[in-house]
Amino acid sequence: MESIDPARGLFCNRTLNLRGIRAIGYDMDYTLVHYHMREWEQRAYSFIKEGLLAKGWPVEDLTFNPNLVIRGLVIDTEHGNVVKANRFGYVKRAFHGTQPLNFDAQRETYQRTLVELSDDRWHFLNTLFSISSACMYMQLVDLLDANELGGSMGYTDLFEEVQHTLDEAHMEGRLKEKIVDNPERFVNLDPEMPLTLLDQKRAGKKVLLITNSEWDYARPMLEYAFNDFLPDGMTWRDLFDLSIVGARKPDFFSVRMPAFRVESEDGLLREHQNGPLEEGQVYVGANAPLVEESLGLRGEEILYVGDHLFVDVNVSKKVLRWRTALVVRELETEIEEFQAFVEKQDQLSDLMEKKERLEAEFSAKRLQRQRLKQGYDGTGGADPESLEEDMQSLRTQLTALDERIAPLAKESSRLVNDNWGPLMRTGKDKSLFARQVERYADVYTGRVSNFLHHTPFTYLRSHRGSLPHDEAAEREPKYSSLTSGYEWDETTAKERG
Repeated sequence: MESIDPARGLFCNRTLNLRGIRAIGYDMDYTLVHYHMREWEQRAYSFIKEGLLAKGWPVEDLTFNPNLVIRGLVIDTEHGNVVKANRFGYVKRAFHGTQPLNFDAQRETYQRTLVELSDDRWHFLNTLFSISSACMYMQLVDLLDANELGGSMGYTDLFEEVQHTLDEAHMEGRLKEKIVDNPERFVNLDPEMPLTLLDQKRAGKKVLLITNSEWDYARPMLEYAFNDFLPDGMTWRDLFDLSIVGARKPDFFSVRMPAFRVESEDGLLREHQNGPLEEGQVYVGANAPLVEESLGLRGEEILYVGDHLFVDVNVSKKVLRWRTALVVRELETEIEEFQAFVEKQDQLSDLMEKKERLEAEFSAKRLQRQRLKQGYDGTGGADPESLEEDMQSLRTQLTALDERIAPLAKESSRLVNDNWGPLMRTGKDKSLFARQVERYADVYTGRVSNFLHHTPFTYLRSHRGSLPHDEAAEREPKYSSLTSGYEWDETTAKERG
């Protein structure tokens, strides 16, 4: 079997046996249809800007900066900040408007505050569709602080106005009309995608389309993304056993909304009355319980694949216990950048290990000095002058190490994005986004066609979870009690001479 590019893997949080999955449902946008993010969000940004200009806002000089934000950040409308938090909700990096907060300002603002996504002040950037509006919000904060917006307006008002303006463009259909008119500019074709779904269908699984996009947008997008890569005479309609557009997720998973069958290519609808949905048809609306009843399936027999942490994987898992897979489009780039950094990461890890050893030795000698000075040394005493000399020597070594560590650590923190670093990490810890992925997505991957390399019959096993004490349990101890100082292992002793 040919080797698989590590960046094209399926990454498993919870063991998933695809042989036990009898139906696979797919979202469309950024799941079955991949967009050139910068092109799409540039267009979305331009519509927000046009809307604000029409309302008299002084935004004519603003330009879209796709590097200003990444998915997984959180907007704090109380302070006009955008923050990156770790898995526990502690803020690790923050911007006010378009400028980074320095360490003291960030600590002053957030030292007693955890990011709680249930709180109305926090707005999680769940998808790549959030990039344009977040960029505009940060730029408007700058204008508000400079008193260029006028009126009595706060940071929450700015957020609501940006969202309302973007929603207006969506409701009018202007944004998606531009995409339909020029799909080659906005869509990143994946020739392996149709074959992936065809494999699953021919393996006996029901393949479902469940998207919030409406019929007049979904139809041309799927035609463009799929039809040229299917066997002669086959179209995207033939891939799906059941297609649902205008699904109104997340309500689709919990509310018994009515279903309407699409009767013609121009979108003529007929209300579905009673009984199961008819396979091979396209419906508008409908609901997940009706899908389960129509297929004779439920719960863990169904896998749903989407790109939105809340709308797609969170709700489907919490409400229906469907199995879930999250498409994280940025993941491939993140893995590739970490692979390119691996030699420097090894250097950084070695230096950090040396630093930890020196710090342990320094702390042990500091404790000895304390005992000597306060007269409770139970080890037989030590020479105070020798201790001071040793501690000074260790300080010098640690300073020299820090000078070597700093540029590598800085480079590591800027992988993927100069402002925010990688999507899935904050330093050595998991990011808040990674924690949400871990909690709600049974599987995550960079694109749907990665399933092609694992077959519809694969058994995906989760890795053994890591805990902070694992290293202590699995390796020989390197440190003795601090009461007797630091004990070098054999390798370190050779390195130190």
